[in-house]
Amino acid sequence: MTENTNLLIHLGGLGDVCLSESIFFSLFRYYEEGIIGLGNKRFLQLFKEYFTEVESVETRKWIYLFSNAEPRTIWKRVIFIGKDRHGYLRKRWQRFSQQPLIFIDMYPDIAMEKEQGVQPEHIEAYQLRQLAAYGIRPLIETIKPRPSRRVILYPETGFIKEKWDMNNFIGLYERLRSQGIMVVVLQALDAPIPVKDWIYIEDITHVKSFFQEGGIFFSNDSGMAHLAGACGLFTITLFFQYDSRIWHPRGRNIYLI
Repeated sequence: MTENTNLLIHLGGLGDVCLSESIFFSLFRYYEEGIIGLGNKRFLQLFKEYFTEVESVETRKWIYLFSNAEPRTIWKRVIFIGKDRHGYLRKRWQRFSQQPLIFIDMYPDIAMEKEQGVQPEHIEAYQLRQLAAYGIRPLIETIKPRPSRRVILYPETGFIKEKWDMNNFIGLYERLRSQGIMVVVLQALDAPIPVKDWIYIEDITHVKSFFQEGGIFFSNDSGMAHLAGACGLFTITLFFQYDSRIWHPRGRNIYLI
């Protein structure tokens, strides 16, 4: 079956998806026939305005993309945003694309190093720069600031990345509260915190609505910080492992090393 629409495959987490919003916007403006977004549906759904549909890559419906079976559907164009150092996925997915596949390298390999020897390039700019090879005009999606006196703290437990200690967040919370500042802790599932003003939101779309009320978001480097920035909050982000100049959230921000 041949489709007259495009398939965008994004194989990133929450932070990666948020950093790709300008890519989504650029492609949305370029392809009038529409784009189906495929990846982590919970995260891509946060940017559903750029897609005609959003699908989960984990469902049985899409398992054929990862098999050697004959293509079930041929898309007008496949767009792949991810990491593919050896080109295996590009070669596989070109079979499903009428036009040459578009590949956007999600981030340069040196981005995983703590310090760069040259002036680093932010991930958003790195991704947008790659569109020129396909004749697509790069467009930056402007983030509308949402100023508010509310401060949101987001402590979490790190499994890979080094994090600011939980007790530091408690101390900051108590200090802000004692000064009459409106402060609330957004509680992570793995990090309950013994404070009076806290909130836990399970549904990520409800988190987005919560962020859209505005404020300042203080956290470690995390996917949630990138969502906060994309929603217009002023972000203050702590980096211990990766280069903050490359990975900082979009929008108005301060990043600390």
